[in-house]
Amino acid sequence: MTAHSPPVPPPLTMTLLAAGTAAFFTLGVLQAMYGPAFTLFQDRFGISTAGVGIIASAHFVGSALAPPLVGILLIRFSLRRVVVAALLTLALGVTLVALAPTWPLAIAGALLGGFGLGGVSGGLNAAYASIGTRAVNLVNAVFGLGSILSPLLVAGAGGNLSLPFLIVAALCGLTLLSARVWGFPAMREQPLPDAPGRAGVQVAFFLVLLACYVGLEVGFGAWAGRHLQSLGYASFAVIVAGYWGGMTVARILTGIFGARVRPERLVLACAGLTVLCGLAATQAALAPAAYILAGLALGPVFGTTLVWTTRSLPARLVPFLLTSGSVGGIVAPFLLGVLAARSGPDVIPLALTALAATFVVVVWGTLRVTRPAAAPASAA
Repeated sequence: MTAHSPPVPPPLTMTLLAAGTAAFFTLGVLQAMYGPAFTLFQDRFGISTAGVGIIASAHFVGSALAPPLVGILLIRFSLRRVVVAALLTLALGVTLVALAPTWPLAIAGALLGGFGLGGVSGGLNAAYASIGTRAVNLVNAVFGLGSILSPLLVAGAGGNLSLPFLIVAALCGLTLLSARVWGFPAMREQPLPDAPGRAGVQVAFFLVLLACYVGLEVGFGAWAGRHLQSLGYASFAVIVAGYWGGMTVARILTGIFGARVRPERLVLACAGLTVLCGLAATQAALAPAAYILAGLALGPVFGTTLVWTTRSLPARLVPFLLTSGSVGGIVAPFLLGVLAARSGPDVIPLALTALAATFVVVVWGTLRVTRPAAAPASAA
């Protein structure tokens, strides 16, 4: 088998998926919890509307800082030890948020919980990506289900801020229990390319690819509503929810059928479809459907890109690469906001189309540099 021959993925059994689905469901619940809980934070701590968002920022800062550390730890420690430590950190952080007597302690808890979330996500995404397209997309689809249920959990808490975060801590406990019973999947490592400098070039392309992808995902999610609102669509929030729902549906479908398509071809096809969705969104009559279809087009990209990465590079590099996604998620929405402020909301779909076209170019370039090197003419 050559370094680029895809391994045969194991069957998707309960043993393989149980701990991962529990973990990603927990992460999805927490990731979407802070926004709906803003009012509860304001009521408890007397924080202004302008200041309450800092707790969500602290969470995302923590989640962005963790993956590089996970990559370093995986060089010396097993995946199980790293993920268990991250889960305990996550549980401690959300418990501190739930019980904090002061606002600074609540922010510290959010930072700590976000750090734990980033650690769990970095480790398990690397492991499931090394297994195959179906596995990593299925567990990321469960993340989406947790995000959908999270606002309902906050709304059903009856104004009790502690309850939703303590439930997340309990979900961490259930995840640890499932890991003890079924275990976490083993990472299937791919060796570094033999050619000098080839690994560095591949890493650079994957870094830019993930940054473009997350920029598109967050850019569509953050600014589609503003564009739709400018077009007079009163139901813009429902359409944006459809965008996120489309991503979850796409990940489920990829989890079922994704093994039939090579990862690089699937990512390239999704990138091309995203360009078409951006162009369609420039037409007022097509914009609602275009944004929902954009969610379907982008849904398979994240997990499938990680699978593609692990077929070219060691899986232990995945957590390092995830950091570039955080950069894309920060930069793209900010630049879209600057463009919209200067040129009006109509520029939003055009800017998203331009970013999607850039994404196609980057995917194509990544495909070129990850192709197997030609065998020597004298090889048998």
